[in-house]
Amino acid sequence: MDVSDILAAHEAKKKAISVEKEIPLEVDAGLLTVTDLNPVDAESYEADLEEYLISTARDGVQTLISSLFSLPTTSTSDGPLAQLPPPTTQLPRAKPLPKPKPPTKWEQFAKAKGIQKQRRDKKVWNEEKQEWVDRWGWKGANKDKEVQWLTEVPANADIDHDPAKVARDARKARVAKNERQQQQNVARAAQQNGVASTSAGSGTDRKKTIDRTLAVTRSSTASMGKFDRRLEGEKKLKGMKRKYEPTELSAANEKAQNLALLSKLDRDPTAKKAKRSSESTGDDVLNVRKAIRATSKGKGSAALARERSSSKGKKGKR
Repeated sequence: MDVSDILAAHEAKKKAISVEKEIPLEVDAGLLTVTDLNPVDAESYEADLEEYLISTARDGVQTLISSLFSLPTTSTSDGPLAQLPPPTTQLPRAKPLPKPKPPTKWEQFAKAKGIQKQRRDKKVWNEEKQEWVDRWGWKGANKDKEVQWLTEVPANADIDHDPAKVARDARKARVAKNERQQQQNVARAAQQNGVASTSAGSGTDRKKTIDRTLAVTRSSTASMGKFDRRLEGEKKLKGMKRKYEPTELSAANEKAQNLALLSKLDRDPTAKKAKRSSESTGDDVLNVRKAIRATSKGKGSAALARERSSSKGKKGKR
C-alpha cells in the first residue's frame, strides 16, 4: 500500500517554522513584540479578511517563539528558563521631561567662586565607641554634646547653666535657620518661574509669607510654640485683636442704643412674614389663591362656586 500521498498531504498542512517575507520581521524579545513592515496584500485582504489576519498573526507569533527558543536557557525545578535580553525598541515617555530646578542662592555663590560640592558621608567614626555612627538622626553624631557626661563650663557662666540645653537650643536654631533658607529658596524659584508677581513690593510680600510660614511651623508643636526658643530678631506672633465698646458712653449714644433695642422688641414677629408674602405675591396684601384654597379645603374655586350655587337653590325652595 502506497501511503506517500497521505504523508505528503499531511506535511502540506503543517506550516514551516521559518517565516520568509520580503521585509524581514523586526523582533524585540525584551518586550515580546514583533513588528511587520510589509505592505498589506490587497487581493488576499479583500478575498478573505479573517484568513489573512490569522495568517499574519501566525507568522508574527512563530517568529517570536523561534527567537525565544534561540535564547540561552538555564535548568530550574520548573523546567528550562530563558533570560530575556534588554529591550531595543525606544518607547516614548508617558510624561514630559521635568524642568531643571533653578539654582539656590548657595549654588549660585559656589558657582561664582568655583567651590566644588563635596558630599558628606552618612556615617562617621566614633573614637569613644570604636564604631561607625550616623552623622544625623537618632543617636547621631550631631547630638554628642547633648548626651556627653562631662562638659566644660565657661568661667563666666550662670549658676543654672545647662550645657546640654545650650547645645540642644543651638541645634534647633540651626534647623530653624535651614528651614527658613529653604522657604526663601522656594519663594525665589517660584518668582523666577513667573509664579510670583514681579512688582515693587514682591520682596516685602515674600518676607511676610516666609514669616507667616515659619510662625505656623513654630505653633504646630504640642505646646503651640509656647516653650519653643525664638530666633534672634524673630518678632512675636500677633493674634486677632477684639474690639470692645467703651464702658462709658455719652448720653446721646446710650439713648440711641436703647431706642434701637426697644424698637426690635416692639416689632411684630408676623410683620416680617407678611412683608415677605406681599413681596412674593405682588402689590396685593391678600393672597387670593391661598384664601380660596383654605376656604374650599383644597378643592379649588370651581368647587367653591358650585357649593355656593347649591346653597342658594336650597334657600329659594324654602
